[in-house]
Amino acid sequence: MKIVISEKALHWFKEEVGLESGNKVRFFTKIYGTSPVQEGYSLAFTIDNDPGNVAVETVSDGITFFIEESDLWFFDGHDLYVEYNEAIDEVEYKYIKP
Repeated sequence: MKIVISEKALHWFKEEVGLESGNKVRFFTKIYGTSPVQEGYSLAFTIDNDPGNVAVETVSDGITFFIEESDLWFFDGHDLYVEYNEAIDEVEYKYIKP
């Protein structure tokens, strides 16, 4: 599994969330919501500069984006692509099977 952060999504994280080099962002599963990979669950993020058991991570412009082992089940073998949606001015998640 891999995490891919688009340039526009990275810019959004910096501008809207105030992230800077050295910060760490954890993507995690939350109950309720919708996703194309797990019914009744969705994905969220939080700033977490003290990660636990990291299963996968990527670093973009000094910012680490990661998923802990306890949340891997959610992805069901899909890679996570984080992109920026201009229409709603938010990041959006795409799940792609390699």
